[in-house]
Amino acid sequence: MLQKEKINAFVELGKFLSQFSLDNNTKNEAVLNNDLFYNDFISLIELSQSHNGWFTPEQVYFAINSWAEALTEENLDKWLSSYDFSNVQPKTVGLILAGNIPLVGFHDFLSVVVSGHKVLVKTSSNDQKLLPFLSNYLISVNSELENYIKFTEGKLENFDAVIATGSNNTARYFEFYFKDKPSIIRKNRNSVAILTGNESHEDLVNLGEDIFRYFGLGCRNVSKLFVPKDYNFENFFKAIYEYKDVIFYEKYSNNYDYNKAVFLMSNFKLLDNEFLTIKEDTSYSSPISSVFYEYYDDLNDIKSRLENDADQIQCIVSKDAIENSILFGQTQKPNLWDYADNVDTLAFLKEI
Repeated sequence: MLQKEKINAFVELGKFLSQFSLDNNTKNEAVLNNDLFYNDFISLIELSQSHNGWFTPEQVYFAINSWAEALTEENLDKWLSSYDFSNVQPKTVGLILAGNIPLVGFHDFLSVVVSGHKVLVKTSSNDQKLLPFLSNYLISVNSELENYIKFTEGKLENFDAVIATGSNNTARYFEFYFKDKPSIIRKNRNSVAILTGNESHEDLVNLGEDIFRYFGLGCRNVSKLFVPKDYNFENFFKAIYEYKDVIFYEKYSNNYDYNKAVFLMSNFKLLDNEFLTIKEDTSYSSPISSVFYEYYDDLNDIKSRLENDADQIQCIVSKDAIENSILFGQTQKPNLWDYADNVDTLAFLKEI
């Protein structure tokens, strides 16, 4: 099967996904196979929260919209133009996917298929429905893709390489279990923001998007702030007030109440606005409904520290405070060529 045929199928999937949004689902009669998939996909979106309480319609639609924007012929061609897969001998690549946010493993799935390999997918129990549905749509567009896509509920078997995502604990298990196979093993990572005190209200509102999107469950969510000494958090709290409705989601609210109680019983000093606590802490990984912060005197010290801790960091967010940082509000909008953990998945797949 030619790579171009696979690209065309994903482009059609992008067109299919572009019909759906939180505000208004708009059926496009020109989209392929809508009669088979359109209504069923709306039903699946509406039922997603019953499968995983964190997968509210707002969050699922956001993920869908992000992939609709990414899966264009222009984006796919730009992404793939740097790679030559003409000599790839098809292998079976096992995927062990996370389930913390909707369709979190789709980039790995896409990468394996367009690189010429076959994909064997083990979904997370927290996200079992969305990717198989989209796979069925792809196969309906081009039936030959059925030879390249397989899902399994049991133990991964008969594969040549693996891409596995999990916690730091499960990563150690993966590294041992897959030691004889080519592999990418992904562990816990967190994202940080560097503030200088010169940010506009809009900047800080956008930072709220980086914090609260997907309820903070993603590795691209900001969980730690670096702020200058004597930083006044008043403007920060004013800006993120736009996200106050997050407290009305029961699972988030329960985490807020629990984590706040734990902090208070431990006599930690907190700043709190009734839907987010912020706590001075050197760790990068904060619990749900909380963000850690740390003061700095010299930006160069922060730069050096983040370089040393690069294996713990997914994204660095700032308004040009540090090189190669991401602008506020953009962490959950990666391009196809923005690789998780800075590991070039296509380069790995090209060489196996």
